[in-house]
Amino acid sequence: MKIICIGRNYAKHIEELANERPEHPVVFLKPDSAILPKKNPFFIPPFSDDVHYEVEILVKINKVGKHIDTKFAHKYYDEIGLGIDFTARDVQQKCKEKGLPWEKAKAFDGSAVVGEFYAKEQFDLENLKFQLFKNDELVQDGNTNAMLWKIDELIAYVSQYFTLKKGDLIFTGTPAGVGKVSENNVLKGLIEGREAFQVKVK
Repeated sequence: MKIICIGRNYAKHIEELANERPEHPVVFLKPDSAILPKKNPFFIPPFSDDVHYEVEILVKINKVGKHIDTKFAHKYYDEIGLGIDFTARDVQQKCKEKGLPWEKAKAFDGSAVVGEFYAKEQFDLENLKFQLFKNDELVQDGNTNAMLWKIDELIAYVSQYFTLKKGDLIFTGTPAGVGKVSENNVLKGLIEGREAFQVKVK
């Protein structure tokens, strides 16, 4: 099982980090060891003083696929969910300045929160509202209608490079509003008003 993550898929998030708008989806990977076990707290790693939350819609792949056409991509997933791509922003910035890969900043243990999954038929995937609250304060308020590349387009794109297998997860990008986590923060993610996860920071 692998975790495929998409960066820079929401224009306002690109702007808030002063990044360049990409011509194609930005793709990076997390190992399965990045998944935070359910009900476990998130521990701020000792190598970072600036870990950010990034809430994202998740897609769970349900069968093997390679070189998938966009018009057939909907057949490769039945469920969507919500999660967090924790990012050591200070480490990432140093990597970017040196032209190095981001894995130390993005793929460390516990850096991927995976919440509940729901049947995709319950939602309008083109207009799907999701939110992140920090200590009951709304910090990210996203909608898939703002994606630069839609879910089916992402599946088609990444399948050009990686064979997708049953159980693989795709993190589809984060909207604006990312910010630093601190000890004793409580992060709660909602998808169309349903609580998909709750994580305490230590």
